[in-house]
Amino acid sequence: MDDPKSANEVKIDQDIMVLASPEIAKLPNWTVGLIGAGGLAAALSTAAGLLLVISAAISHDLMKGIVKPNMSDKEELWWARGGAGVAVVIAGLFGIYPPGFVAQVVAFAFGLAAASFFPAILMGIFNKKMNKEGAIAGMIVGIIFTAGYIWWFKYGNPAANNAAGWWMGISPEGIGTVGAALNFITAYVISKFTAETPAEIQHLVGSLRYPGKLEAPAASSH
Repeated sequence: MDDPKSANEVKIDQDIMVLASPEIAKLPNWTVGLIGAGGLAAALSTAAGLLLVISAAISHDLMKGIVKPNMSDKEELWWARGGAGVAVVIAGLFGIYPPGFVAQVVAFAFGLAAASFFPAILMGIFNKKMNKEGAIAGMIVGIIFTAGYIWWFKYGNPAANNAAGWWMGISPEGIGTVGAALNFITAYVISKFTAETPAEIQHLVGSLRYPGKLEAPAASSH
């Protein structure tokens, strides 16, 4: 039986090698410090921006925009702080128990974003007939499919996480493309069978695409 005191608590993986590469290259200490500070600054700036988006989406778009429209500014601020706090806890758990090395986690994040937000944003800009029912249905289908595929091969059945077990040879890191396609199809079909987007919203979308080239919608005659 191995002596517990002789066990090495450092696990060598891709992340450790990236962080250790400046020292391995025997760069000066100040260069190693600059590289580390640059990586930390990039991570913090990205995380700060995402936290602001998450807190605003929960407090302003969800709670005040849908659940409780008459919410006070103080309540909205508390919901923003609570949303940011929950997001920090979840991010910390993923940092302690990551589903893969950094490149894999980034690929999962971009795949989930591509399967949820990207089609809604793109169709919202270039398709004036896209309505909220289609956008919401597309995002739900895209993110459930993509997240389910990633979860199955990372946690549900990790033994099948290889080229032979993947659906059509698509890895979990690349399944976001299929999720985005399902999002597009679902949003388009649902928008065809639900209420059409109001005329003022269609005009707004057109004015975003061609600023100053569209006339204001004609006032209704009485």
